[in-house]
Amino acid sequence: MSNIPEQLKYTKDHEWIKIEEDIGIVGITDYAQNQLTDVVFVELPEIGKQVEKDKNLANVESVKSVSDVFSPISGEVIEANEKLSDSPETINKDCYGEGWIAKIKIKDKAELDSLMSAEDYKKLTGSESH
Repeated sequence: MSNIPEQLKYTKDHEWIKIEEDIGIVGITDYAQNQLTDVVFVELPEIGKQVEKDKNLANVESVKSVSDVFSPISGEVIEANEKLSDSPETINKDCYGEGWIAKIKIKDKAELDSLMSAEDYKKLTGSESH
């Protein structure tokens, strides 16, 4: 069963976002990293890049495939997790902590309303506990 923290918001494409005032910290979910298996490379976004909700933010490459990471929110990339350049497997070990991908200055907080709650995301992934 996937780990799905209650305090985060989720996308149907398996990204999570943690809101800290007007900053969104973004990564991929436990479910996504399990599907990818061993992450071997992360292409991080450039600082200052303007991203749009549901558009490409980064790429995560695993031994199986290359996957797009879509931004759950529109805004400006203010930080990228450089640790992933040297240790991409951090995403597998700690996807909700040390394995975050980017921090985005949120342009429009109203966009957050369209994201999924932990409960909705559990339904999507079939991770509901019975």
